[in-house]
Amino acid sequence: MEDVEIIELYFQRDEKAIEETKIKYGGYCFALANRILGKMEDAEECVNDALLSAWNSIPPQRPRFLRMFLARIIRNRALNQVKANTAIKRGSGETDLIYEEISECISDGRSVESEILAKELGSTISDFVKGLPEREGDVFVRRYFFMESVKDIAGNYGMTPGNVSVTLNRTRKKLRDHLVTKGYL
Repeated sequence: MEDVEIIELYFQRDEKAIEETKIKYGGYCFALANRILGKMEDAEECVNDALLSAWNSIPPQRPRFLRMFLARIIRNRALNQVKANTAIKRGSGETDLIYEEISECISDGRSVESEILAKELGSTISDFVKGLPEREGDVFVRRYFFMESVKDIAGNYGMTPGNVSVTLNRTRKKLRDHLVTKGYL
């Protein structure tokens, strides 16, 4: 079933929308949640919560890309779960490592003084990523949005892990310079 048809089921408040979403994106959603949380039970709960959130959000929202809409919900829910479980090491330490890598470029959000500034910063970063060469942008998004390991990214792009690390390091430096010129750092 196409995304437009699934979204229309949400607008009709037809529970088949959840079933069709699971059929089309269930594996993708679980993989993303599990990559962040590192525990199957937590990932399953996160996906179920995300589907409920999608049910409650559509309508009034009408996502253009259902897959990315779900990814954003799952990512946010999973990261909130990681924060709630800070006493327990989750995600094989990958989440902590990712935050450490990107922290040189952006704050963790606690020092952002308003929602407007946070949205502007997000928009600036999004524009930066869109301006990158395709492969460099894809590697950056896979690491810092989808939280994939360097090893997995290397395998997907036929690169060595060292090459991926160098690419990410250079891209972070470019992002930092970009944010400095825009006045965020």
